[in-house]
Amino acid sequence: MPEVIRHIAAMRTRLAQVRHLEMLKTAPSRSRLGNSLKASGIGFVPTMGALHAGHGALMDAARSECDVVVASVFVNPTQFNNKEDYERYGRNLDADVAFCGIHGVNVVFAPEVEEMYPANRDVFVEIPGVSEGLCGAFRPGHFRGVATVVTKLFNIVQPDIAYFGEKDAQQLAVIRRLVAGLNMPITIVGVPTVRDSDGLALSSRNERLTREDRQRAPLLYRALEAARREIENGVTDAGRIRARGLEVLAQEPSIRVEYFEVVDAESMQPVTRVAGRVCIAAAIWLDGVRLIDNVVSS
Repeated sequence: MPEVIRHIAAMRTRLAQVRHLEMLKTAPSRSRLGNSLKASGIGFVPTMGALHAGHGALMDAARSECDVVVASVFVNPTQFNNKEDYERYGRNLDADVAFCGIHGVNVVFAPEVEEMYPANRDVFVEIPGVSEGLCGAFRPGHFRGVATVVTKLFNIVQPDIAYFGEKDAQQLAVIRRLVAGLNMPITIVGVPTVRDSDGLALSSRNERLTREDRQRAPLLYRALEAARREIENGVTDAGRIRARGLEVLAQEPSIRVEYFEVVDAESMQPVTRVAGRVCIAAAIWLDGVRLIDNVVSS
């Protein structure tokens, strides 16, 4: 039996016995998965840390449905196309581990880069089609990095169910396609976006907003909702729906729109007319901080 298979087998024999929070940093010590799991088994929440209530909702969903909950905290360098953005990403492992404990996580996997990428970074996973356009058009290589690291994490943790936020709609679509395309025996659960009282979607990047930009940021959600109301009012022309959202964003000159699109909710490809379930997705910039959000209309 290959060494990695022995590792996974041992890991799955022991994790059910874990009923307190543990933090692990290396693959060999992850022998914690269990022999008395329920059918729901192991729930997994992959994160890049800087945890907030949105991540908490993922962990709470996993806790309510699974016997054991594993969360990863790993800032993945291969999904950043901007080195400065990678270096500025928030890191506070002690706070993240404490947060995981509050939300019932059993095991936190927090590897170093060398653990996840032990050799030359020359093996990647790419998901064509669904990863193109939207964020994929403006962040070259981003979804290749996402698909690669999630594949690695899935191979290490061997979850039964994995939880992702619906705020990152394109990422969720990529992960669903990844699991289906590679016949992974994992159920992917999308958890609704958690928002502040003014509608702004929770994001680790919100902490980088100035006080003034934090007041402007909810306009993104208002623009998406205005576009969705067009659909609810019977408008099917995607150009008109898009124009309504852009009209709302134009109220704030400091907002730079990266994209505002109406796409098929499954394929993430642009539509010209609404004839089913669509996702209205947008990315904006406020003084160097990039925010994304989306709403779905069926």
